Amino acid sequence: MGKLKKINTEQQLLKDVAALIEESKQHVAQTVNATLTLLYWRIGNRISTETLQNKRGGYGERIVATLSRQLVEQYGTGFTEKNMRRMIQFAGVFQDKEIVVSLIRQLSWTHIIALIPLKQPLQREFYAEMCRIERWSVRTLREKIDSMLYERTAISKKPGQLIKQELKQLRDEDKLTPDLIFRDPYFLDFLGLKNTFNEKNLEDAILRELESFILELGQGFTFVERQKRMVIDREDFRLDLLFYHRKLKRLVAIDLKLGKFKASYKSQMELYLRWLEKNEMQAGEQTPVGLILCAEGNKEQIELLQLSKAGIKVAEYLTELPSKKLLQQKLHQAIEISKKHIENRE
Repeated sequence: MGKLKKINTEQQLLKDVAALIEESKQHVAQTVNATLTLLYWRIGNRISTETLQNKRGGYGERIVATLSRQLVEQYGTGFTEKNMRRMIQFAGVFQDKEIVVSLIRQLSWTHIIALIPLKQPLQREFYAEMCRIERWSVRTLREKIDSMLYERTAISKKPGQLIKQELKQLRDEDKLTPDLIFRDPYFLDFLGLKNTFNEKNLEDAILRELESFILELGQGFTFVERQKRMVIDREDFRLDLLFYHRKLKRLVAIDLKLGKFKASYKSQMELYLRWLEKNEMQAGEQTPVGLILCAEGNKEQIELLQLSKAGIKVAEYLTELPSKKLLQQKLHQAIEISKKHIENRE
């Protein structure tokens, strides 16, 4: 018995010491990454300053090539001409050193390389901040960019000044809002639904592919219940899906609909939300929000109903994806229309 106890004690000691070593290795790796990435920004910034001061034709091209050859000889292949140009781009698109210092605590140089080609500053800042706060891997970041996540979020459809304010709040306070979380449309091509299907088929397919569905919803969602029963005036009501979002600290009610959005869906969702607020909401939580998933939206009805004031989001779902070019056209068109509507209201 005493021998067994000694073995268990030694195994626990080994486990504890190994955990300390791994923790230190991770900390060292993060420190090295942050130091190197800041160095790359400083190099890019220094070269940019030099080429701006000397405006002779072709000077910038020559100085980068010459400097790269000298640095490769002295410090190795990390300073190839291609990498040097990335450093210059890095300093050009992230000009605020304080923002860079904040980002590199979580983002690696490879993350930065994925962000550099993005054309719009607000789009780039969105991905950078969401990557930081949700700790995306480089692969996840690339997948989010490729799926046009920014263009599908509600925040992209706001005027530029409002987007800046919300991203600043995210950067300064790590505060996520529903407009950063919910998207439109949702890509549900992984469900394998073709041609004709009903709401039950859709719900069953989502539950079969729950992990994929949660990945499409976004980080922070936890599944709570299907066909949530609510008894109101001795009458049974059923909510299709109930989730909880950890960072929003809210219950999220999801109702699945075939076909186009109808105005009557609003009152139905409001009933669900008020019941959840009264019977399920816990101390410290925010009021529940609703997401109505439809095969097709009715933009004018949705705008007139002012659903956001009731805590309701409406989004389309796509069980088959169009070409990327067509999707880009549709999303950019939707963004422009939404921004004009907001400007007209103001």
